Amino acid sequence: MKHFKPNMINAALIASGLGAISAPALAQQDDTAQPNEPAVEVIEVSGIRGSLQRAQAIKMDNTSIVEALSAEDIGKLPDTSIAESLARLPGLSGERRNGRTSGISVRGFNENYVGTSLNGRELLGMGDNRGVEFDLYPTEIISNILVYKTPEAGMTTQNIGGSVDLQTVKPLVAEQTFTINGTYEQNAEDAANPDFDDNGHRVSVNYIDQFADDTLGVALTFATMESPRQEQQFRGWGYPNAEAGTGADGLEVPEGTAILGGHDSFARSAMMERDSLAAVIQWAPTDNLNMQFDALYIDFLEDDARRGVEEGGPVWGGVDYTVTEIQDGLATRAYHNGFFSVVRNDVRQQDAELKTFGLNVEYLLNDNWSINADISTGKVDKTITDVESYSGTGRAGTEGRVATARSWEMTGDGVMFSDHPTIPTADLTDPSLIRLAGPQSWGPTLIDADGNRLYFADQQDGFVNDPVFEEELSTYRLSTKGFVEWGMVTGIEVGAIFSDRSKSKVNRGAYLTAPEYPNDGAIPDVLGTVPLDFVGIEGVLAYDSLGLYNSGYYSELDAQTVQADRLGDTYNVDEELTTLYTKLDLDTEFDGIYIRGNVGLQIVHADQQSTGFATTSDSLGFVEATPVSGGTDYTDMLPTLNLSAEIAEGQFVRLGLAKVLTRPRMDDMRPNSQVTFSYNDAQILSDDPDNSPWGASSGNPELKPYEANQIDLAYENYFADTGYVAISYFFKDLKNWHRSNAVAADFTEFYMPEIHQSSDETGNQAPVLFVGERSRPEDGYEGFVRGYEIQGSLPADLIHESLTGFGMFASATFLDGKADAAPGTTETRIPGLSDENYSLTLYYENAGFEFRVAGTKRSSYLTETRGLSLALSDSTNQGGTFIDAQIGYDFSESGIQSLEGLRVTLQAQNLTDEEDVQTAGTDARQVTLHQSYGANYLLGFNYSF
Repeated sequence: MKHFKPNMINAALIASGLGAISAPALAQQDDTAQPNEPAVEVIEVSGIRGSLQRAQAIKMDNTSIVEALSAEDIGKLPDTSIAESLARLPGLSGERRNGRTSGISVRGFNENYVGTSLNGRELLGMGDNRGVEFDLYPTEIISNILVYKTPEAGMTTQNIGGSVDLQTVKPLVAEQTFTINGTYEQNAEDAANPDFDDNGHRVSVNYIDQFADDTLGVALTFATMESPRQEQQFRGWGYPNAEAGTGADGLEVPEGTAILGGHDSFARSAMMERDSLAAVIQWAPTDNLNMQFDALYIDFLEDDARRGVEEGGPVWGGVDYTVTEIQDGLATRAYHNGFFSVVRNDVRQQDAELKTFGLNVEYLLNDNWSINADISTGKVDKTITDVESYSGTGRAGTEGRVATARSWEMTGDGVMFSDHPTIPTADLTDPSLIRLAGPQSWGPTLIDADGNRLYFADQQDGFVNDPVFEEELSTYRLSTKGFVEWGMVTGIEVGAIFSDRSKSKVNRGAYLTAPEYPNDGAIPDVLGTVPLDFVGIEGVLAYDSLGLYNSGYYSELDAQTVQADRLGDTYNVDEELTTLYTKLDLDTEFDGIYIRGNVGLQIVHADQQSTGFATTSDSLGFVEATPVSGGTDYTDMLPTLNLSAEIAEGQFVRLGLAKVLTRPRMDDMRPNSQVTFSYNDAQILSDDPDNSPWGASSGNPELKPYEANQIDLAYENYFADTGYVAISYFFKDLKNWHRSNAVAADFTEFYMPEIHQSSDETGNQAPVLFVGERSRPEDGYEGFVRGYEIQGSLPADLIHESLTGFGMFASATFLDGKADAAPGTTETRIPGLSDENYSLTLYYENAGFEFRVAGTKRSSYLTETRGLSLALSDSTNQGGTFIDAQIGYDFSESGIQSLEGLRVTLQAQNLTDEEDVQTAGTDARQVTLHQSYGANYLLGFNYSF
């Protein structure tokens, strides 16, 4: 058998005990080492430089193109969340949601196109789809993170974007430790909502030890946290066309002038609570047997209050309006009068629980062959309770109410309001004026077959969305691998994997009516006021709507009896995958150049089935639901090739070729179909097809996976233990992209005069339009994504010894890509793709002192946001620049023996208070969502015994 020289850094990797290799495997590597190989002196480096060195060692040793993160020590990743750490890696970018980095894009594809695993096993997320919300997983359990940009045949999480493998410590090769972490967290913004705090904390305990003559290792982690967020939010309804004609002072309003149709603006306060328990038990009773059991439990709860005001505007709000300024087809100034403001006291509670267990057994049959069996199971339960409570100057349709009159102007942050030039407006902070009742007729009119009134539109004083998600995944894997001597083939691995996954959603909801109906009442237990000065509005009254709902204060009408999109979005999806794979390890020499790599093939058979409901409404307005089902099965073949040539000492050229796929979105695989009708008067009376009250949608249980053929080429030069430069190019040829195919449809057959009418003060009127959109996800579209990545790590002492301790890490990614648009649409963007991404980290570390400043920047990208009934809809995020900083001191350098295990840090996140901006389409002026969160500060300590 040929043996080629190991890299110096590879030997350092093994000696450092990263835990990436099991104890028997380490013994086997020692047995095969060559006696004439030079001894490698390993210098233990800790702190920032130590983490960079270990990450570089992993990256250098891998035959695939990867990015790596390594904790400075157990429980000491450089950020408070896994998502923040990942967002700094080359080719990756983070997406903030509600002020916290949660989603991750890899090479232009968001987390729904990225596979995520824990110790090599696919990991369930807590979101609506397959994507993992990375901020929910505590950094304290992580030892290393590998991001695979090119796949290998043995990986079960191959995806178009890439794969992220979270690795916990292996206790048999880790240092004994008992570590306590504590952090105090403070938001720079005061809590706008009087029942929330602006500070929080996090505490974790890590324990690692070995027993029974070092044959039994145990690693335990417990982490708990409360993390606050404060937010100021403007959300625009959209931008319809203003009525052509004359504005103020003879201003001409041309046909097609866009104008804000309405808004809802909130001051949001939130508190995320998370308790996590992780355990790793490793047992190696003999040199031939290694067993490892992993367990992870996460209990997640987030409460948030969004208090503010919702107001209709021109066109969609039915108000009298006058345009006073137009710029490039957009009305930038106007004033209006006549809308009855809805004071919103909305409270959302997300409650989720994740459990995952895994058992791996590895047995060495002899010096060359081993067999591996792996079993894992995971389960996620998630409930969202979102209570909307409405109040205003009186119930819809009553006399004597005070309407809202406002002037406004468009800004880069959305809209800034001011007083109407001639008409006074309602004071929404006046307890004597504001009544607990729905100011708008937003509910349905429901009459039974005998003509008895069951529910009228003016009864809706609130609404509760209460969807329940459940997801389970079980995986069974059996494989064998060994060393062989087949020319350049030095190893082979063969395996079979079976996974069974199911996901269900029950889309519950209810209309809420206050007990004073048909009258209105005073606000019970006013908590205070919430300022809305960030949009030019004084503020609104605050009260505990969740407490009212939980106390039974409101009566309820089950929404699924009158809303087709309730059972129409209630489903169960089952997916079984059977995978056979083989991988050959390659190791050879050509003209003095050492070449390593692997070639492999996966054969994947999928069987997907789903059940749900087809829904519409009968003549009385009740939903008719018919059970439906669907599904398909298919087989894919996924070849992979990875080659790494060391063209000079520490210099590598890497090549990757592969066919990869991403499974269809699970919510797209539902068989459901639904016809919907909006009971909003403005939509019923609208002649704008974009604001039609009619709509229909369905899933597609026969969707095949997204597919891509990809090529990757990279050059990497490792010139120091923590210094390298690399440049890479990739091209992904998209072969089966999915689009929502929306077509205009005639809904005349579904019209029923008894219910499909407006109920405004002018009397009941039939809908102006009977045409709406019918949409369904379809596959078969094509496209591409290509890009360049440039990255480098430089320890400054290579420039001059006086700069010892200083260093930097930087990367830039340039992407281009699109996919075919669905007929009748123009959307060609890839979700998560920013044209430009930049990351820069500057650090100093010397004599125990640590300092770092990190910044990331990304350009605009396509994302999703929650709309009506908490459904996800496309939007454009304008990107931004995010600056974080950290300073710390490690007392192990102080000479004070009693403090030797202590490290203290102060972190500042979002130092520049960067805003999140989403817009309608690609016009950055048409702001649909503007959010600002303030900086976040964390004072923490880490003590190891």
